Amino acid sequence: MQHAQPKADTSAEPIVYVVDDDEEMRETLLDLFMVTKKRASAFPNGPEFLKRADISAPGCLVVDLKMPGGTGLDLQQHLSLAGSRLPVIFLTGFADIPTSVKAMKAGATDFITKPFASQDLLDAVDHAIRLDSERRKTDAERERIQALADTLTPREQEVMLAVVSGLMNKQVAYQLGISEMTVKLHRMSLMRKMESRSLADLVRKAERLQRN
Repeated sequence: MQHAQPKADTSAEPIVYVVDDDEEMRETLLDLFMVTKKRASAFPNGPEFLKRADISAPGCLVVDLKMPGGTGLDLQQHLSLAGSRLPVIFLTGFADIPTSVKAMKAGATDFITKPFASQDLLDAVDHAIRLDSERRKTDAERERIQALADTLTPREQEVMLAVVSGLMNKQVAYQLGISEMTVKLHRMSLMRKMESRSLADLVRKAERLQRN
């Protein structure tokens, strides 16, 4: 089994975590993922998973819905409270629609009823890993833009907000009570610091910052 790493590497190979109290099911799933060349690690229950797994690592979680000592929903809630956005796929032997709706509303990417076709699970895992990868890339880009924005002076931040709202230099100067030439100088400086060669790119980056 995999032990937690000090820090997750977003470029690392994704890992499929399996949490199921049924040892035979754990072994079956590990064999399936091994045959399909997926990195995987299995745990018998939620507490053991939370204790030993790196929940910040890229990948996804395949978890049994009903287990003694804590359900899959309990584990999903623990992950959410810990700030983890690891995609969760639920497995269940009971077609419980209310529970499945609750799981999906809480962020589960899939809800699969046992017995299931291996390809259905593999497709669900591929989908979850793809979503996780896309989210990580989005987060990394947002962090990069925030780092650029943090280099702006308070006045440059004011000018940027005014410019991306559609105001012309003359209007920005009037709004901030400074000369148009000063606005132009601030604008040149902030465009350089934000690594933007066009107003459209600056607007896109400002929108990303507003979604933080």
